[in-house]
Amino acid sequence: MNATFVTLARNSDIWDIAKSIRQVEDRFNRRYNYDWVFLNDKPFDEAFKKVTTSLVSGTTHYGLIPKEHWSFPPHIDQERAKKVREDMAQRKIIYGDSTSYRHMCRFESGFFFRQELMMNYDYYWRVEPSVELYCDVHYDPFRFMHENKKKYSFVISLYEYVETIPTLWDSVKKFMKNHPEHIAEDNSMGFLSDDGGKTYNHCHFWSNFEIGSLRWLRSKAYTDYFESLDQDGGFFYERWGDAPVHSIAAALMLKKEELHFFNDIAYWHVPFTHCPTGEKLRQDLKCTCNPKDNFDWKGYSCTARYFDINDLDRPEGWETQQD
Repeated sequence: MNATFVTLARNSDIWDIAKSIRQVEDRFNRRYNYDWVFLNDKPFDEAFKKVTTSLVSGTTHYGLIPKEHWSFPPHIDQERAKKVREDMAQRKIIYGDSTSYRHMCRFESGFFFRQELMMNYDYYWRVEPSVELYCDVHYDPFRFMHENKKKYSFVISLYEYVETIPTLWDSVKKFMKNHPEHIAEDNSMGFLSDDGGKTYNHCHFWSNFEIGSLRWLRSKAYTDYFESLDQDGGFFYERWGDAPVHSIAAALMLKKEELHFFNDIAYWHVPFTHCPTGEKLRQDLKCTCNPKDNFDWKGYSCTARYFDINDLDRPEGWETQQD
């Protein structure tokens, strides 16, 4: 399969990303040898390259992000953006005062898939520093996505912090009005909204783990969507995350059957765990996660909603993992 792992990292992340790579290699990639693309807004140093190259079974590639993909676009009023950061700092909103976090969210929303190194691939699997994979992956998720015509996938879903996206849904509604041709007929609006699209319920797929189609992200539909949102300035005038941006796009522009929930890929990123529901499955996959830690069926998760709108049967034993 024409696919790669992709990681946005700094040189200082070296040992945290080393742990993640080891997890992915041991549980999956040592059998498949997929490439790994590392992206950074500063040049990677030799130590980072040596350590990561020694751990990855496929070929490693190192990309420097162009300045225009990691800076304020010309239409942003810097003074207004600064006031927003100061206000969010006072209100103690997570990453609210951070400029680099905003550049990261905008980059992951609109640019990672357009980097020169990424143009060689059709599918990506995003991996962040300090993540855990708790179970063996006995098949190729990239091939699964391709053969089943899936374009976006997730393992954890939850509600976004309301204070970070007050006008995101207004921007989305404007885009839908201007581009009805990009909205799929059998979409997942029911995952995003409880009133047919009037308001957003803040559900999103957690994008620090995602396996998806790069062709879809490079499509006219997604490009028009990102550019419309970017023009509205919410990455800087608020603190729009790439997770709700990706999730809303996937839920509205893809058909329901083009999304996938990987119950069998066990995953942890601070502070949430996805541990597969089903005792036999966990034993077959040699899992080391505690099923009590599984976030899927807790009150703050949106995964039950995903199951409901797709008329999926919940896996055996889900009741024991509720709050």
